[in-house]
Amino acid sequence: MTIPRSRRSFLRDLGLSGASLPFVAGLPSLQAAQNETRRQRLIIVFSPNGTLPPHFWQDSPGPLKELKSILQPLAPYKDRMLMLKGLNNKIRGDGDGHQRGMSCLLTGIELLPGNIQGGSDSPAGWASGISIDQEIRNFLQRNPATRTRFGSLEFGVAVPARADNWTRMVYAGSNKPVAPVDDPYQMLNRLYGQNKDRATLAGLLDDVSEDLSKVSSRISSEDQQRLKDHLELVRAMESELKAAESGNTLVHPEPELDPNIELVNDNTPEISRMQIDLLVNSLANDMCRVASLQYMRSVGQARMRWLDVNEGHHSLSHEPDKNNAAQEKLLRINKWFAGEIAYLASKLDSLPEPGAEGSMLDHTTIMWTNELGKGNSHSQNDIPFLLLGGGSGFKMGLSHNFGGQPHNRLLISLAHSFGHEIEHFGNKSQSKDGPLKLT
Repeated sequence: MTIPRSRRSFLRDLGLSGASLPFVAGLPSLQAAQNETRRQRLIIVFSPNGTLPPHFWQDSPGPLKELKSILQPLAPYKDRMLMLKGLNNKIRGDGDGHQRGMSCLLTGIELLPGNIQGGSDSPAGWASGISIDQEIRNFLQRNPATRTRFGSLEFGVAVPARADNWTRMVYAGSNKPVAPVDDPYQMLNRLYGQNKDRATLAGLLDDVSEDLSKVSSRISSEDQQRLKDHLELVRAMESELKAAESGNTLVHPEPELDPNIELVNDNTPEISRMQIDLLVNSLANDMCRVASLQYMRSVGQARMRWLDVNEGHHSLSHEPDKNNAAQEKLLRINKWFAGEIAYLASKLDSLPEPGAEGSMLDHTTIMWTNELGKGNSHSQNDIPFLLLGGGSGFKMGLSHNFGGQPHNRLLISLAHSFGHEIEHFGNKSQSKDGPLKLT
């Protein structure tokens, strides 16, 4: 993060190391030296293989009523939710529905020609444009008042190592996919220093702890509590990672030779919570203001045995609606994803916003989405878009139905909510009508 010289000099005079600077610099007691605009954040969460429309969407537009079964874990946040039905991914061209669904989801533009063969459609390459999260990231990074150390961070949970347009939704530009990091240790190491091995992590955390103790006597009691909570979180992460490493549980199993068979460790729920904790920590420390959390991949065959689901997720999603057993398992899977988002929201809501009223959730927009509207039809109509939080300035607590508008318009709306007044995004013909009316 670029810190104004006077503030940086003050922190250096305290004898602080570079590892602690991002967190200490964001404390409200020191905010006056930065003269910064309010913080505003975006988190994009992806889960694959479509949803179950009768168990997701509200029956009619208007104020949100009792949430359907998939969304029940998010009931405490109903007043801060926005349900956006009737947004279609209208990007066509090369690639099958899953490929375009995944790699056009945040880019809103066609795939490049390529040799990645999917389904019965023509092969395709990577997306031909930047994704909206990176567009917003770049906009924030151009302003010294909103610039952060990383700009954005991309988290993954059980994302396969293979790189193709089914596994990538974030793009730094045309033909520039960005891989999510799905190893919590690797992410922790990235946040707190480039260590050569895991044995050096304890020393790094000791340095951070010593640094923060130096500044604690010169800040407010509220910030002293933030420092304490910060150190407890980092130490807890260290303990969890050491325990997981000793049991070799952070290593995902390799898929079998059949690429349609994909195994997911039973510790995936544990890794999910670690990644969410790290994501929230990075936002609280103002290391970034844009983040993504990708669960698995498009066409993913995760076998979620912790939910007593032994079939591959993608195969289940292709079962007909009359297969009640498959529908019940898909309901369990999608409700689990909602529960993880509820955990993310609760973590953000438990933290007061530095230097402002409300919680961090009140200044953050979470967007949960999917590459398909419905798995067994490969439909890219009614893509599930659910917004949660208060960072966008949108009017929340509502269910909309836009009747088949291009999803590019939502991407423009997100940019505008950050003050980035772009006229179009992605495919120009699909974004010519500008942003949606959400305020």
